[in-house]
Amino acid sequence: MLRFFRRSDEQTREKTEAAVQKSRGAWFGRIMGILRSSDLDESLWERLEEVLISGDVGVDTSFAIIGGLRKRAQNESLRQPEEVFSALKEELVSVLASNGQSPNGLNGNKSEASPYVILVVGVNGVGKTTSIAKLAAHYQQMGNKVIMAAADTFRPAAIDQLQILGQRVDVDVIAHSQGADPGAVAYDAFKAARARGGEVLIIDTAGRLHTKTNLMEEMKKIRSVVNRLDPQAPHEVLLVLDATIGHNGLAQARAFTEAVSCTGVFLTKLDGTAKGGIALAIKKELGLPIQYIGTGEQIQDIAPFNPEEFIEALLAPVN
Repeated sequence: MLRFFRRSDEQTREKTEAAVQKSRGAWFGRIMGILRSSDLDESLWERLEEVLISGDVGVDTSFAIIGGLRKRAQNESLRQPEEVFSALKEELVSVLASNGQSPNGLNGNKSEASPYVILVVGVNGVGKTTSIAKLAAHYQQMGNKVIMAAADTFRPAAIDQLQILGQRVDVDVIAHSQGADPGAVAYDAFKAARARGGEVLIIDTAGRLHTKTNLMEEMKKIRSVVNRLDPQAPHEVLLVLDATIGHNGLAQARAFTEAVSCTGVFLTKLDGTAKGGIALAIKKELGLPIQYIGTGEQIQDIAPFNPEEFIEALLAPVN
């Protein structure tokens, strides 16, 4: 049976704070200062919209958030900076609300059947393979036996990279040779996980440009293979997005979601950008919850996404 123990809240909070440090310092940490130095007039709302847009929340999403905040300030007679600030945080958290998904990124499908299959998709260069190793270590720390499948048989170094990472986290990797059928890799990995008592199977996939039709057909085939083996699989389809590319990543998300029905996002390299507002844009514009964030380059640098902690860290005032 799959186990769902969480790391301590303090660890998650510290990693989240580290991941949004640049975004907070450049944009979002200024919001409290703006509220304290301004009247609740048109210029204030425009300044707040500017901060959100500059932090890559997106124009439409920013307008919607500040529009909702203005109405709330009027309806609830909010006058003090602290009141407006608290209301803004609540508005932002509501955008990121996970619609029943658990805060540690699991979709609630806690079937007794094993393995719990996670299909991981995304274009090359977003940190997909490293993120898979982070996920493997994360589930392993929760007490689960994890298997990884090297179904990216197109990129020459992908299989070797996953095998090296598998050794680092002490997780078995099921692999064929380069150019092999990815569906066959997924099939063998599923069977191996069942035979070895594996509770979690994480499947890597090819990451050629999302505009390539054959890539998307390949994704569909892998999904179909595991679905025939277990009608509930894959239990999750995680889309890995690079936070540093901002809104360009939304086109990737749409394409992959249409092909394989992504259930959530692993947002990588968040610590390397001041555009952390992209998390809000992803949820608002695509309806995909952020399930994990990458908080650094090491295997342990992963945090289950918690909307309240994320917004608290993002908006913490800076001097």
